[in-house]
Amino acid sequence: MINRLLSASVLKVLLTVLFTVLLSCSMNALADPGQFIQPNNLYPKVLISTTLGDIEVELDRSRAPITVNNFLSYVKEKRYNNTLFHRLEPDYVVQGGGYNTDFRAILEREPIINESGNGLKNQYATIAMARLNDPHSATSQFFFNLKDNANLDPGSRWGYTVFGRITGGETVLETMRQQATDVSVALGWPNVPVEPIVIKMITVLAEPEL
Repeated sequence: MINRLLSASVLKVLLTVLFTVLLSCSMNALADPGQFIQPNNLYPKVLISTTLGDIEVELDRSRAPITVNNFLSYVKEKRYNNTLFHRLEPDYVVQGGGYNTDFRAILEREPIINESGNGLKNQYATIAMARLNDPHSATSQFFFNLKDNANLDPGSRWGYTVFGRITGGETVLETMRQQATDVSVALGWPNVPVEPIVIKMITVLAEPEL
């Protein structure tokens, strides 16, 4: 009788552990779907379709896996669709991924760990994560460097995580640079494009055939 009770108790514990593991795996999948997008491809590519043209970007999962998977999660969930490049400083950066065309903040995921020490530099035509003063506060917003911005690289302080580079459509970046800006009444910020630059959608490009 005691042995049966022990067996039942052990079985109950094992089932509880198994359920917890399965639940954890399920929650992780929901929490970060980007990790399952071309999981064996260290350099997935995306196409950012904007009202000014298309930009092809190669992401670097080998150097910034957390950042790339986070970005791909937003892409998979279509949260970047119909959002704005809301900040343009022609000799610095163009930033987007945070607001829809009504200047309302998009639904953000949890902040991610800063990977700025990965060796990638904030050079012209690279893509990097925007953040607050807290180095680990990046969520959805990203920017393209419009020149070499060494001041955004890590040194004695945390930098801004670079996680890819433009591989096609660089002329679109130059067209963005030329757009007029002004103070936005909706946001109360300077350097907002007068004519909205809209990200119509971001799609993941097919993996190259081996």
